Amino acid sequence: MMKANVGDELVVDSLHVGDPPRRGQVVEVLESGGVLHYVVRWDDGHTSIFYPSSDAHVVHLNERGSRRG
Repeated sequence: MMKANVGDELVVDSLHVGDPPRRGQVVEVLESGGVLHYVVRWDDGHTSIFYPSSDAHVVHLNERGSRRG
């Protein structure tokens, strides 16, 4: 199960060879019925609710904003 926090980066791998991954920042963590989902501000500027799947992973950020894997 993927667990992200506000400020972390979500990365969704492309399903098509050569296409870049989709990236966004978690702005809110939501839970409904034990299922986590996220409000994400994507790199293209739009915001949506995201239910993670197997093609997504989280990049945790420390307090300074650098990636810690």
